Amino acid sequence: MAQQTAAMVGARVAPRLDEADLIRAIQRGDQDAFETLVRSYDQSVLGLAMNLLRSPDDARDVYQEAFLRVFKNIHSFRFDCSFHTWLYRIVTNICFDYLRKRKIRKEEPPVIETGEGWVDRTYTVEEDRAEGDPERNLHNQQLGARIGQALTGLTPRERMVFELRHYQGMRLKAIGEVLGTSEEAAKNCLFRATQKMRVELGEFA
Repeated sequence: MAQQTAAMVGARVAPRLDEADLIRAIQRGDQDAFETLVRSYDQSVLGLAMNLLRSPDDARDVYQEAFLRVFKNIHSFRFDCSFHTWLYRIVTNICFDYLRKRKIRKEEPPVIETGEGWVDRTYTVEEDRAEGDPERNLHNQQLGARIGQALTGLTPRERMVFELRHYQGMRLKAIGEVLGTSEEAAKNCLFRATQKMRVELGEFA
């Protein structure tokens, strides 16, 4: 009985594999470890793809393609950067391809710059509709249209940097690593994107 109790306590306190050990297990062919890694990142990958492409179908396709590439190439991961950075690099590269091949959809959720940064007004718009405020609804529709115009005016790289900074909350250094460029280049790209948004939004900014 005492041995059973000790075994149970040991099982509870046994440390879980950290991410590096998990990746090494995958590199040795451990399918369960890969599924664990996917579960750790599936929502963030899907959310990033959705924010970048604004299409549930495209986001799901990117999600599947990204983890397929991870599975095929995980053996080449050498731990010279974080897995998070490596994974996001794969996701953004796939999204780049999507953005280059099609015109960005115009039905973008409203994003405005406030004293606290850029804010997604999608949810407040939905709440306002429920209240039935015609004047505010009209304003939100106009704002949404202008936001759509502004976003389509960004280059794929500007849009990528804008989304990673304001939706993912990533630091410019990390964005540079994901996009394979410098922190300064990412900063300059973000500045250009922000300026374009302000010009296009005009009185809405």
